[in-house]
Amino acid sequence: MSDRKRVWVSPDGKGGWNAKTEGAKKAAGNFDDKVDAIDKAKDIAKNAPRGQVIIQKADGTIQTEHTYKKDPYPPKG
Repeated sequence: MSDRKRVWVSPDGKGGWNAKTEGAKKAAGNFDDKVDAIDKAKDIAKNAPRGQVIIQKADGTIQTEHTYKKDPYPPKG
């Protein structure tokens, strides 16, 4: 298991957005605006020794992800 802290930005099913750390029982925050949820997720990930933000689209598919601090598997090239 990785020691990376993964924070998901995902739709809450009610028109809002959650920022939730993987494995947590509750979201770190619920927001009306996706940008606000992303900002919260980035704050959490940046304060971890190794963090990652995974952002979903409204349909639940992955839109993008950001890795913070040292990535043990950086892309080649």
